[in-house]
Amino acid sequence: MNFLAHIYLSFDDNEITLGNFIADSIRGNKYKHLPERVQKGIKLHRFIDTFTDAHPTVRKSTKRLHENYSHYSGVIVDIFYDHFLAKNWSTYSDVPLELFVDNFYDLLEDNYEILPDTTKHMMPYMIADNWIFNYSKLEGIGRVLNGMNRRTKNKSKMNFAILDLEEHYDEFEKEFTSFFEELVTYSKQKYISL
Repeated sequence: MNFLAHIYLSFDDNEITLGNFIADSIRGNKYKHLPERVQKGIKLHRFIDTFTDAHPTVRKSTKRLHENYSHYSGVIVDIFYDHFLAKNWSTYSDVPLELFVDNFYDLLEDNYEILPDTTKHMMPYMIADNWIFNYSKLEGIGRVLNGMNRRTKNKSKMNFAILDLEEHYDEFEKEFTSFFEELVTYSKQKYISL
């Protein structure tokens, strides 16, 4: 799952949210200096990723993309799924998406000193262009995919994946909806047991 899902699956727990968000910037166990609940957020992120990568519904989504995008298929599906979470946000939260995202940006700014350098570098762009809120729009997803393609020096061709999303929109959305219900249940159990 991508940024929005990880933030959402932190269950309004600020320190867990921070850890869940920064986890991809942390290698191995290089997080022992962070507050205990932030460490738990990193662990929760890793549980979520493991569950997601192995799930048959997610594999069905990635298989649809594999021929064109090879090992980038999983990253693309994570982005697609965040789009469906953002688009259908009111199904999952009583807090409007814009407010939820603004509160998250405030959380990052309030905890800037503990963020990894890669997150600090990315943060101004994320906030200025409101990446997470704009996941709800196809144009926003197109911009994310273009940015990801640039980061791979145009090797991934991820910028073309917006066409796959448009072509198979209903299938991807059904797969997301079915999978996400299970992911929420799993994540809640892991959150409670941390």
